[in-house]
Amino acid sequence: MAIRYWLGVIQRDHVVLGVRYGFVQINHGQRGGLDQMRESDGFVYYSPRVSTPDGEPLKAFTAIGRVSDDTVYQAAVPRPDGADWRPWRRSVDWYPDAVEAPIRPMLALLDFTSFTRNWGVQLRRGFLELSRHDFELIRTEMRPPHPDDRRFPTASR
Repeated sequence: MAIRYWLGVIQRDHVVLGVRYGFVQINHGQRGGLDQMRESDGFVYYSPRVSTPDGEPLKAFTAIGRVSDDTVYQAAVPRPDGADWRPWRRSVDWYPDAVEAPIRPMLALLDFTSFTRNWGVQLRRGFLELSRHDFELIRTEMRPPHPDDRRFPTASR
């Protein structure tokens, strides 16, 4: 089966939890979409905001990795009222050295944004398939800079 590439939309504060515990969760824990993913598929999170519900705007890719198996599972997450919430999840091996990358410099280069001024509308679905080109471009932009690529000011004496 061919490798596919996916994008999930979620605020950065939730991305941090998924990366810490090695999972992806989309559309408020619904199963839909997770069934389409397969082991080794690429996955990237885009975060319109820093936090929920009204956090500071971010508009950046915040995590990237590969689906690690073919299992969709349900987690038990306690709520403050004592009830359990049972969101659906997939295990992901996140790239540990990935750095956030703003979307704005990539808008004209990404397949899913280059032909429309209203690119954000399609992100409202919370989940969409990406082209390999888009995934690779995002992955390249999320690589940390190599120390040789940085320009350090020289100390003046």
